[in-house]
Amino acid sequence: MTKRFEILKERDVFRQAIFTVREAHLRHEKYDGTMSEEIVRLNLERGDSVAAIVHDVARDLLYFTEQFRYPTIANSSGWLLELPAGAVDAGETPEETLARELLEEIGVNASAFQPIGTFFASPGGSSERILLYYASVDQRARVTDGGGSSEEGEDIRVVTMPVAEAMDALADQRIEDAKTIIGLQWLALAQATHDSGGHAAR
Repeated sequence: MTKRFEILKERDVFRQAIFTVREAHLRHEKYDGTMSEEIVRLNLERGDSVAAIVHDVARDLLYFTEQFRYPTIANSSGWLLELPAGAVDAGETPEETLARELLEEIGVNASAFQPIGTFFASPGGSSERILLYYASVDQRARVTDGGGSSEEGEDIRVVTMPVAEAMDALADQRIEDAKTIIGLQWLALAQATHDSGGHAAR
């Protein structure tokens, strides 16, 4: 059953680059059926993003990016290993964005993507959704060095890693990025399903 909510007032309190912070005054239906008192919530409007597990099946390698992520420096080294990803631009489909980002970031030319799932990155404070895909490629798909867009200040190191090594990094908690953890867990489950005779990533 769909529960009720009422947006009483909304306003943008901050807007810069790709980020907008929106303040909402609202009420929502509680589990006892009554409406809540007016509450105030902030939402970081980030839009949708795409990410992909890029799998060289013949060599059983995965493609990752490594780059400096300022928001992580209080609790990490600042450099994170991640699946290639990017924000969906206006006028683009998620698949078009993904093809562009893979070419920019890791130098891989790919256009056939298997959808895995869609999830909210941090629903307590942001509207951002991540659309996650699987891309099966071969060695010929690597057409440039990648490295990201210098115009956007990106400095990306392309990392290729055997699937087994990536799974070890996941088990040892050396992977700190949520979309990458989810993607690797999906791949592990898909491969286990394939080994038991079921359907797996293609």
